[in-house]
Amino acid sequence: MSHINKPVPGADQFYPLNDPPIGAPLPQKTYPQNAELPILFQPLTIRGTTFKNRIFVSPMCQYSSDNGHATDWHLVHIGGFATRGAGAICIEATAVVPEGRISPEDAGLWTDSQIAPLQRIVKFAHAQGTKIGIQLAHAGRKSSTLAPWVHYHRPTLHKAPTSVAQKDEGGWPDEVYGPSDIPFADDYPVPKAMTESDMLHVEDAFIKAIERCEKIGFDFIEIHAAHGYLLHEFVSPLSNVRTDAYGGSLENRLRWPLRLFSRCRAAWSKPFFVRISATDWAEGPEKGADGEWKQWGIEQSKVYAGEMQKIGIDLIDCSSGGNWVKQQIALVPGYQVPFAEALKKTYPNLPIGAVGLITDPVVAESYLHDGKADAIFLARELMRTPHWPLFAAQALGVAVKSANQYERAFEFKHA
Repeated sequence: MSHINKPVPGADQFYPLNDPPIGAPLPQKTYPQNAELPILFQPLTIRGTTFKNRIFVSPMCQYSSDNGHATDWHLVHIGGFATRGAGAICIEATAVVPEGRISPEDAGLWTDSQIAPLQRIVKFAHAQGTKIGIQLAHAGRKSSTLAPWVHYHRPTLHKAPTSVAQKDEGGWPDEVYGPSDIPFADDYPVPKAMTESDMLHVEDAFIKAIERCEKIGFDFIEIHAAHGYLLHEFVSPLSNVRTDAYGGSLENRLRWPLRLFSRCRAAWSKPFFVRISATDWAEGPEKGADGEWKQWGIEQSKVYAGEMQKIGIDLIDCSSGGNWVKQQIALVPGYQVPFAEALKKTYPNLPIGAVGLITDPVVAESYLHDGKADAIFLARELMRTPHWPLFAAQALGVAVKSANQYERAFEFKHA
């Protein structure tokens, strides 16, 4: 046995090789407690890609991009998760056109110059043995808005008079699009109702972004169809009041998103996820006594998921809300898991991701054990506790690999 600090093969600089990968279980021969692994630390294989565990980093908007270009903030932010044991990382909502950004400082992938900084991040994640993907997005009627801390400055408690980023603030309030000309809220831009030409333009932009994803080397792509952004706006009767082939009936409201997904699926051979909002959390029932759909909800989401499964979508990342400004949600741990469970029960063979203030490893494991989901997506808890995968392993009695550089901080009992 050679006693050298082995490098990661093929990396563009020296990184010590972690074998097994960070966040993967240590050998059972040496660590007998790993004879029966909790599901959270069992690998998950999707379309030929194997994720070393089922702890997935959710996309987290950072409002820190330079005209859509990732910066060293993103390298450190994403790189920190790659070195701490997550099974997969999904880079934040990344707009396929400039006017599809949420804020002027949002990520983008509409031009080739945005490839290199993302590729640097991907290469680093791969050198740490971590799968990494990206969430492609269009913010629709919720675009051209101020970054959260610009809208509300906590140190001074100053709140901006409007959510809109004006032209002199880098915004594009006159170039905001949606299915209908209904603003999200009184202090949001009034969107232009999209024409067929507008929809084709966005479709083509998604395909071009996917071509760039191929060059960058991402392991998977997620399409953002949740949280009141463009694709969610099309499926919900609260935001889509069109009278053409893209509005009215459920079939019509699903028509354009499904067409977009079909084109994206054909353009991408690797795992393909879609994040949805399973409900609008609006007042009243999903369907009225007259048989008409009043708001978006889980029953329509089940139909939507079934159509996505036919297209070949590999995983549904099940979230909720964001399309009705008056939503009232009891924010408790796991509050969105029942929606994931409903989709999983309806489509047992379709991988489902659960999200929603999940913090406790034992509870997270129970969601997988009880068949409510196949993977756990975390965001805020990982921002608070980046080493959560290793702490989760300790809580569940599993010995997993920590980064070589951090081993002295994590002791796992062995035989």
